[in-house]
Amino acid sequence: MSQSKLSELTWREVRRSGEDGIALLPIGSQEQHAAHLPMGTDTLLVEEVVERALDLLAREAHHPEVVLLPVLPFGHSPHHLFAAAVSLSAATLSAVLDDILDSLVTSGHRRILIVNGHGGNDEIMRLAVKRFALRSEATVAACSYWTLTSAGHEVGRPDVTPGHAGWFETSLMLAAHPDLVRTPVHARTPVEPPPLFDNPPYPGLTVERHGEWARVGGSTDDPSTADAASGGQLLDDRAQGLARAIAAFDAATQ
Repeated sequence: MSQSKLSELTWREVRRSGEDGIALLPIGSQEQHAAHLPMGTDTLLVEEVVERALDLLAREAHHPEVVLLPVLPFGHSPHHLFAAAVSLSAATLSAVLDDILDSLVTSGHRRILIVNGHGGNDEIMRLAVKRFALRSEATVAACSYWTLTSAGHEVGRPDVTPGHAGWFETSLMLAAHPDLVRTPVHARTPVEPPPLFDNPPYPGLTVERHGEWARVGGSTDDPSTADAASGGQLLDDRAQGLARAIAAFDAATQ
């Protein structure tokens, strides 16, 4: 068994898979994505990238054993509640991740990888991994899928990647789930001044100002020029990056 889904394994198979395998947990969110994308965009996209990455690994002669967990569909999204979201507090998401990690280790797994699809989860996920490894005899890794590339030629527009409900995510959804994209995708009205969370006044600063998300209408950039061809390239690029990351994690933790 080189790749399997946790939900489809018996408990004995789970125990055996934990001896050599990597448990992979995707996490997403349910939140507003402007007027043209569904609430589950982050969840759908992280699932798509993970599935493509595992398909790529399966074609290799020697590939890691991976046990895929069901995606965690809820994340930390209080900044999207001005419109609609199902949000976990930072403390709750941290506790949920800690419980999942603890359950996996108790069930026999010693190598775990979390793959994230929502920006609001990123810092919480990374802190959860660091804290867990301090008290548990496990090796745990974490990444957000958009940060992993194939290390080849830059695909797309790094100036608006990943953004939110903009060109990047809309292109990915047009490639992965075109039936869920409400078309036509209208141009985003320019917002002045630009929101500080996306345009800090000095490099290295993180700036949040009350009401900014509502002021920009829920998206960070204009999605109207998104297209499925670009989305397919972007998905393949991130899937290749994730596949290489999984292989590297496997090789470093044998």
